Amino acid sequence: MGSTHGVIDLIHLADTPGTSGHSVSVRVLGRFQPGILTGHDFLDCEIVIVTESVKAAFPVTLLPEDLADWEGALAVLASGRSAQWLESGRTPSMKFKPDGSGGLWVSVHDGPASGVTVTLPLFVLPPTWVGEQRDLLTRVREVYPREVAETSPGTYEWRRGTRA
Repeated sequence: MGSTHGVIDLIHLADTPGTSGHSVSVRVLGRFQPGILTGHDFLDCEIVIVTESVKAAFPVTLLPEDLADWEGALAVLASGRSAQWLESGRTPSMKFKPDGSGGLWVSVHDGPASGVTVTLPLFVLPPTWVGEQRDLLTRVREVYPREVAETSPGTYEWRRGTRA
């Protein structure tokens, strides 16, 4: 969890130590097109899944609105309900289904590229897992603040004080 070599987690869900060892993460690798006005605020990421028999990584580019959507999904999950994220069809999508006993089923569907769906159970999550995910989201927003403003449809400029 956290950052290593410039990579930070937006999502990190893992079974508690001593259980299955399953985990799913969304790792932010950096800005998609740093310094380019129309792509600067997009984030180059990967969804990483680890189980006993599967290790998979799905590339994904996140838009600023995807972070807001993740915040909304966390609010739904905090209420104990199932949530979906990244349902636009342009990226792999994620579904989260609490199982009622403190666990969570997570599915990643890579519709745009491979068509593969991977579903993994996380049997025992800490009771603070939603708050931990909110903390990760806050950290991503601190490290990668929005620096581009859309002043009118299709017209962009650097926010004041962030770029020359």
